[in-house]
Amino acid sequence: MPLPKFRKTLFNPILGFVFLFFHSFSLLAQKDSSGVVPVQKLPLPIKSPAKIRHTLVLPIIARSIETGWSFGVASASTFHLNANDTTIRTSNAQALALYTTRSQLVLALNGSIYFPGERYILNQQFSYSSFPDKFWGLGKTAPDSSKENYKFKQYYVYLHPQRRVGPNLFLGVIYEFQRVFGVEYIPGSLFDKENILGRDGYHVSGLGLSFTYDTRNNAFSPDRGTMLQFYFDHFMPLLGSNYRYTNYVLDFRRFIRVHDQQILALQAYGFFNAGEVPLRSLAYLGGANSMRGYYAGRFRDKNQAAIQAEYRVPLFWRLGAVGFGGIGNVGSELKDLDFQDCKFSYGGGLRVALNRTEKLNLRLDYGLGQHSQGFYLQLGEAF
Repeated sequence: MPLPKFRKTLFNPILGFVFLFFHSFSLLAQKDSSGVVPVQKLPLPIKSPAKIRHTLVLPIIARSIETGWSFGVASASTFHLNANDTTIRTSNAQALALYTTRSQLVLALNGSIYFPGERYILNQQFSYSSFPDKFWGLGKTAPDSSKENYKFKQYYVYLHPQRRVGPNLFLGVIYEFQRVFGVEYIPGSLFDKENILGRDGYHVSGLGLSFTYDTRNNAFSPDRGTMLQFYFDHFMPLLGSNYRYTNYVLDFRRFIRVHDQQILALQAYGFFNAGEVPLRSLAYLGGANSMRGYYAGRFRDKNQAAIQAEYRVPLFWRLGAVGFGGIGNVGSELKDLDFQDCKFSYGGGLRVALNRTEKLNLRLDYGLGQHSQGFYLQLGEAF
């Protein structure tokens, strides 16, 4: 299943070069038979195989276009609730504490749990952010010269339990809560001129449903299968929300094994809003997972659509390479999502397998957009 909606919180688990370059290789040399870098060499329990898990705890030195250099600690754990059931995908849990050279702080817990037989799946995220950010105004023609700095703090909760209702078919319930506060911006700037909702702080609470068809064979880096997901999330005062609006998301992903271990990954993504949409719930282009090369939020509006493709090629040992490209746009109305002033991005990167058994990769990507570029170090594939 896809990860929760990180688009709303600026959180992505970021793992960079660990300690010193040579020390990271000394850790890799201590792997166990599964290819996992152990935190400490301990005998594995024999009588309780269902409790076996692989955990990676590492200091972070990373960089992205939104954060600059980042420092902190992250933990990534993979496990099966029933180790004897090899037909289900691997559950995962991640924790992050991150501070950046731009005075940004992110604390987060997230993960996906696959219950026995995949009858149930639970995606969840809890995070806190204190984040100096940038804003260029609304619309696909917002000029570079309009850039303004602002700050905000945010608590975020996302819960998405799902139940299998047919072969590869899941029905889910979504709950989402955001509290945005401590917003600081220059009075009379774009926030006031464009009457951006939520610029004085707010909280929203929403409930919705999801419908998912998923035949992917891996949770981290599938090499075959299809995922088609549609969900909506309705925010209203009855649930304690300051604003009433509905968020609709359509996400299609296809993974094709072209030759040997070479994979063509495709994604079509639409993010749509109707109603009174506050600042941190607006659609946007850019970031580490879509339209790489643009600052996350360089172009914002109520609606967004994007298509991207990535070609993944194994090289040798734990290394792989990718090439990617994407095209997308934003607009206040659906009719604005056309090819006029359309944005494109492209780039390439390397992959380092942290866990070859579970296909958990560290990715290093360099993306280029129109008058924009970005370098990303992340845990897991973009999609």
